[in-house]
Order: sequence, then C-alpha cells, then structure tokens
Amino acid sequence: MRAAVLRDPALGLQVEEIKTPHPRDGEVLVKVTACGLCHSDLHVIGGKIAFPMPAVLGHEVTGEIVEVGPGNQHTGLSVGQHVAGAFLMPCGQCDYCAQGRDDLCAPFFDLNRIKGQLYDGETRLFALDDEPIAMYSMGALAEYCVIPATSVAVLEDSMDMVSGAILGCAALTGYGAVRRGADLRYGESVAVVATGGIGSNIIQVAKAFGAEKIIAIDVADDKLEAAKALGATDVVNSLKQNVREAVFEITDGRGVDVAFEALGRPETWASALDALRDGGRMVPIGLGAGVQTAAVEINRTVRRSQSILGSYGARTRQDLPVVVKMASEGKIDYQHIVTRRFPLEEAGKGYELLAQGKIQGRAVVDMSL
Repeated sequence: MRAAVLRDPALGLQVEEIKTPHPRDGEVLVKVTACGLCHSDLHVIGGKIAFPMPAVLGHEVTGEIVEVGPGNQHTGLSVGQHVAGAFLMPCGQCDYCAQGRDDLCAPFFDLNRIKGQLYDGETRLFALDDEPIAMYSMGALAEYCVIPATSVAVLEDSMDMVSGAILGCAALTGYGAVRRGADLRYGESVAVVATGGIGSNIIQVAKAFGAEKIIAIDVADDKLEAAKALGATDVVNSLKQNVREAVFEITDGRGVDVAFEALGRPETWASALDALRDGGRMVPIGLGAGVQTAAVEINRTVRRSQSILGSYGARTRQDLPVVVKMASEGKIDYQHIVTRRFPLEEAGKGYELLAQGKIQGRAVVDMSL
C-alpha cells in the first residue's frame, strides 16, 4: 500500500510503498477514506515532539472495515461497516481504562505515544524490506490502517465519509473539553482561544450544551467570521484588541465562566487566563511544541480561586459514539469545518499551510484524489 512516511524532519513526508498491515486480537483493518491534518502531527513532523522514525502519522480517520481480527465477537464490528477512528486508542484493560478514564490509558502513552507500537509491544507497519515503521495512533496517512476495536464508532450510511474524518480528533477533543474538562453548565459563558479545527468544534459543542455567551478569540478575521457562523455570539481579534478589556466589556465586567485554549502556545494561554472571571475554569487543550511552558499569575489564580483543568481528548469508548450521533443530527457541523482536501502525495503541503496559519477550520487528506 501507499503511505506518507516520515523518516527525517528535514525531508518531511514522503509517499512510499510499504506492506499492507493486518489486524491482530481485538483490532480491525480499515481501508482509509480520509485522514485529518492536525497540529499534533505537525509537531512531530517538525521534530518538536520526540517520536521514533520512520513513522506514519495521521490520527483522525474514516474508512471501511475490510478485515476483522480475532477477539471481536462482542464488539458489533463487521466487514463493510463505515467507521470513524479516534486518535486516543484505549487498551481497555489498564487501571485507568477500568475506571472509564480512556484519556489516561497508560499503555496508549507508554507504548503508542512513546514507541509507536500497539499493545502487544509491536507495530503493524513494515517497509517492503521488513523494517519496522512506528505508528502515531493508527498511522492513518496510508491506504490502510489497523485500529483497536475500542477506538472505532460506526457511521450512518448518509454521513459524509471524507469530512467525517475530523470526528475522531477535532470533534472528539472539542467534546471532551466541554463535557469532561469544563463540565459546562447551561447558561454559562465561554471564551474559545484559537478557532481552528478543535476550537471550531468547541464552539459548536458549547452551543449545544446551552452556553449563553460564546466569545471566539483569534488573530484572523476570516476565522472569526467562520466562528460566528458556527455559533459564536461575539468575536475578539487579539492582534487588534486587548483580550481582557474586550472580553470584560462583552460580559459586563465579569469575565467568562470557562476559557478554552486550543493551540498550545504561551500567548494563547495568557489570552485564556485574561478572559477568566473570578472562580472561573481555564481548560487548555492544545499541545505545545516539545517541553514548552506558559506563565501563570500565581496570586491571581490563588486569590480569585481560578482553576486550570487540562483536557486531552475525551473518553473514547463513551464519547466517540456521542460525537458521531451529534454530527449525524446536525449538532456538530463537521462538513463546513473541512475547508481543504489534499491527495496523499500533497499531505506535506497541507501541513506546511497549517504551520503558516493558512488553514481555516480543518484540512483532510482525501484518498480518492
């Protein structure tokens, strides 16, 4: 099969012929329809997050199940089903998974995110000469990918399979931030700092959960206009306006109950904290580039009882089916968030545009192109 392989950050992604993988116990093989382009991949491509190489990236995917491994008797999965795959792939058996905390699955972080392996300690990807190739999540920038059954949800036949690729990360992470990280309550006010793929979904999910005010904060007016179309009640351009002053004016001098940070940069952390009311919750979602830090004003956080609640993805087994249902019912407009489609050979170009801030919403690799 063809796959976009990363061997050297200086060279970027190169399409190669590698061996088609096959599923093992509790896994399925998916013929990829589309794969989303995410900042997390971008950090690996740029060498800012350590990961073994060679590697195949791509961690939000849709496709058709073409092979079912053993141990799937009670999963309800079968050949021919259209599915979405989630980036956060719980093993389903560790202590955290037993508690329902898929987002903290120890083998996922220890084996997949550090070593590029699945839960038997081996990758499923190999070059034609049998060289092992690491998997970032399921390694979906390829014609086929192996996914643990814990990490797929069946799509309705009427759903857009190409745009649906974003459900497994951008939408799932947005849902997790609102539902799990913030535990957003009806009538609360929110600010969303950085309105790309994840931020756009946070806006939609916050609206569905009944947020009274949704303030989108970004540096690009076109992204802010798109945010209004998705449900933002107000917008702030942080290049042109003082975030704290603008947000406090919109909220009658109070600040927001919840501020979401969706990019992972020190300046966006500062904007999120500046928007927060006394007793408010700041929920950071964006991953930084490597070991990156952000400043927190200690006295304000302590004296004003503000909380910082990190949110990584969601609880895949519980939440991915909910996200798919919300998308099928129109509560998450996943189709209009996808604004660019690239063939596999141009995946590197897509990531370059993402790094330059030139992708509104989300871009995907469309395997039909």
